[in-house]
Amino acid sequence: MKSSFAALLALGLAVAAGAAAQSANVGAATCLSAPRAGDQPPPRAPYRSPEMARRAAPTNQWYSALIFDPKPQALYAQPLSVRATPQGLEMALPSKEVVPTERHDVVIRYPHRDPVVISPVAFAPGPARLAQAGDWSIEISMARGADDLRASVAHGSPFVDFEVSRGDLRLHLPQAGVRLGGGADDSPVLALQAGAKAYAFFGPHGGSWQALSPTVWQLHLPAGKGYLAAAALPDSEPATLALFTAHAYAFIQDTRVAWAYDAATSSVQTTFSATTRTMEGPEETPLLGLYPHQWSGNAALAARLGPGYDTVRGRIRLLAASSFQTRLNYHGFVPYWPGVKGTPRDDDLRDVMKIDLRNSRRMVLESDYGRSAYWQGKGLQRITQLMSVAEQQGDLAMRGHLLALAEDRIQAWFSGQDSKSYFVCDKALGTVVSYPEEFFSVSQMNDHHFAYGYWIHAMADIALRDPGFAAPGKWGAMTDLLVADIATAERGRSDYPFLRNFDPYEGHSWASGVGLGDFGNNQESSSEAVNAWAGLVLWGEETGNRALRDLGLYLYTTEIASVQTYVFDLQRQVLAPEYKNVEVSQLFGAQYAHNTWWIDEPRQIHGINLLPITTASTYLGRDPAYVRRNLAALAAETAAYESRGRRAKPADIWQDLFAEYLALADPAAGLAQWDRWGSFELGDTRSHALHWLLSLQRMGTPDFEVRADTTLYSVFKTADGHRTYLAYNAGVAPITVHFSDGKALDVAPHSLAQAH
Repeated sequence: MKSSFAALLALGLAVAAGAAAQSANVGAATCLSAPRAGDQPPPRAPYRSPEMARRAAPTNQWYSALIFDPKPQALYAQPLSVRATPQGLEMALPSKEVVPTERHDVVIRYPHRDPVVISPVAFAPGPARLAQAGDWSIEISMARGADDLRASVAHGSPFVDFEVSRGDLRLHLPQAGVRLGGGADDSPVLALQAGAKAYAFFGPHGGSWQALSPTVWQLHLPAGKGYLAAAALPDSEPATLALFTAHAYAFIQDTRVAWAYDAATSSVQTTFSATTRTMEGPEETPLLGLYPHQWSGNAALAARLGPGYDTVRGRIRLLAASSFQTRLNYHGFVPYWPGVKGTPRDDDLRDVMKIDLRNSRRMVLESDYGRSAYWQGKGLQRITQLMSVAEQQGDLAMRGHLLALAEDRIQAWFSGQDSKSYFVCDKALGTVVSYPEEFFSVSQMNDHHFAYGYWIHAMADIALRDPGFAAPGKWGAMTDLLVADIATAERGRSDYPFLRNFDPYEGHSWASGVGLGDFGNNQESSSEAVNAWAGLVLWGEETGNRALRDLGLYLYTTEIASVQTYVFDLQRQVLAPEYKNVEVSQLFGAQYAHNTWWIDEPRQIHGINLLPITTASTYLGRDPAYVRRNLAALAAETAAYESRGRRAKPADIWQDLFAEYLALADPAAGLAQWDRWGSFELGDTRSHALHWLLSLQRMGTPDFEVRADTTLYSVFKTADGHRTYLAYNAGVAPITVHFSDGKALDVAPHSLAQAH
């Protein structure tokens, strides 16, 4: 963190901390308006236009560094990167760098290097501010007094569009440029080869270019036409330049994403739309760059794509269109799996249930690792997942005890009566923050979807058994605030931003709130993000909020598609050949790495993309061969780690996760690998792990070929082809669920049904 940024944050925190803490009733809960003495409030986001300042601050986005830092780091829009400086706006086309590590592997980086700088000639630009934000596009203002240089940047766009209030514009190249195509100085188009990269700059007709030196060009702008489209080209072919010239003057003004869940086909359709303003000429259609998770597997869409770029996200390919659609299959999940009885391990399951019951109060309390909402959320969800096991195994007394235990802990936090554990609704930034702070969840707005996802999922589990507790007049309203904090679907609100943690175009979440670092924002635990969106699906389904359910389905299916593309690379088309690891555990805007924030021990590096294991985790078994490959790599990496004189502590840390993960590909092997007395992850229990393993041994592995026309369903298939069908009905009337292979299943209200 740069010292100037730290000082600014400290000033904002100190000013806000002086406010007297008041409280507001949220159903039966209490949300304070300011933290208590000694606790710091969230940072302020001063680098916004007046219009944007009236809205909740868009934290946790690819561009969030812009609104917090007076000297922001580069923003990675893909395929381009930009950075605001006192001289103007830098634009670069990042290239791959391979960086060896002490782990004997590599980090792949696409850093902001060797940029072109676009500057106004008539005035010095001011500090950059966020002037507008679409769903995947932004407008940056660098105003100084009445003068302004504005730039529009969008995910996937090969252009940065500029407008200047007065005077000419100047280009500073990273090295001497050679003009492509022999263009004349009076042409509005300037195409240059600078080293290995080609650029094109599209000024207005009537403008002219002047070479001031081999690295400096000036665009003389005619009166009333203060605009420029700047692009980095994927190649220097004449046909590519012609394509860019045709679409350069369709400036992107706004971007929108829309989603729709189709229950009949169990799929989610997403529509991406860009609104343009034609600066001159007849063409209104922009060039959009599509990511691999958008075009891969979509033959009709892929056939329309043009040239592409090598990026940190793989091949981004160009489409001349104002909109396009994707469709992702939703493979379902149910809130819990049925009980398992009549197995050789029945006694083992009863024994570990007794052990977990004795330890339940300790397990629901905040972890020894921390007392924050993150650890409390993990404790709550592990208890509600254990509650489901007890219930399905017929131990209703244990179920009742665990339900009461979870409800007591939630009330202690939601009531605001505890001096250390409480929530604050901060109107200045537009957020809900929790105390005590950990992982910079307040000061940097980190990880809200991870922490709150556990709470939402746990409350959904409770709502199945005690809907009165989850009612809006009780504790459900506070749960709705946690949902709104991480995933508000409305744009322009003052209390919460649109989809705080989710990037609609990249298709995954971001964890850092303020976007610190040279390599952009980051995401570590992809599986905890998926857990949050599964919680939204359950909460929406159980409370009858179909809009929330559909939002949850969109986030859940899209995050999974992104995880399978950029984290696991199941199609082997994204990760660089130099990157020998089988998965990515840290995904940044401009790099990916095989590491964690706290340790480089392989078991935890792999496990961070698995936890917590729930019934919504079956997507991890989409490619059984990959599951085996991932675990085989874990063994080799552990041996290499130990060769450096290091050891995991304990040596079998998270062994339950890996047994459960293996069971998605080979249930018998997973069960054989599990150690009843081994370690277990702090979001799991021995009972839940064994129940999971025995369930898969009985039902088989997830079947991704069969879908159903209801929200909560799962299908499994044994090695000999026998299927198990599960469906849950959260409604008040009976339903008949139709599976795509012709199977039908009647499901009573508020119950789970199964068939074979």
